[in-house]
Amino acid sequence: MAQFHLYTNNHSKHIPSPEPAIDINRIDNVPLCHCHDVQLRFLVPDDLTEVRTLCQDWFPIDYPLSWYEDITSSSRFFSLAAVYNLAIIGLIVAEIKPYRNLNKEDKGILPDSMGKTADVGYILSLGVHRKHRRNGIGSLLLDALINHLTTAERQSVKAIFLHVLTTNQPAILFYEKRRFSLHSFLPYYYHIRGKGQRDGFTYVTYINGGHQPWTLLDHIKDYASKLRQTGEVFKWVSARVRQVVRWICHKTVSRFNFAH
Repeated sequence: MAQFHLYTNNHSKHIPSPEPAIDINRIDNVPLCHCHDVQLRFLVPDDLTEVRTLCQDWFPIDYPLSWYEDITSSSRFFSLAAVYNLAIIGLIVAEIKPYRNLNKEDKGILPDSMGKTADVGYILSLGVHRKHRRNGIGSLLLDALINHLTTAERQSVKAIFLHVLTTNQPAILFYEKRRFSLHSFLPYYYHIRGKGQRDGFTYVTYINGGHQPWTLLDHIKDYASKLRQTGEVFKWVSARVRQVVRWICHKTVSRFNFAH
């Protein structure tokens, strides 16, 4: 099992946010290798060239230079790198967004009543170097994000969601194993380098008490549950009333017998 350490760099600056990027996380069949010392650290501006080279190799998406500048410089993003032998072998990029500001295609993740004040976490990218895949690096990065979003000060974050190509079955299986569930189908969502437009999925998992919008069946189940709970309370109260009545009757009979 890989050992890891988390350390941070504070050389970030706030710059305008990029257009929403896309999570692909392609996973190929490659030989396993062993990582004995993996470090987790946040990206810094000096990482831009290395990160850009990796992403161009990992993802069939042409990200603008401004996107790389943002994820390596802006404190708006949770940009975490997995480092092995001084080289970046994996990274995850995410941000916290107010639910009310999501694009139309991403609405419906939360109930309207919850979404008015809730935030959501959005995974822009998650990737691992081919030589180091299937060693738990992706899970290590995802766990770090989930731990970050489930702290006491981030209880307003009720869900984490991402987009993935419908054809990227290994990535879909990875997220489903991590308790992400399919939320919606996005036709022609991606513009793939040299291949035109491709369909995508939205996957979501819930944290900090968040849940998906209820269907009519969910409301019926909740009503039935409350009725059962009410029934249990009624039974408890009835039992206590019977006990009190028996106690009063016993005291009354005892006093009557004593008087005679």
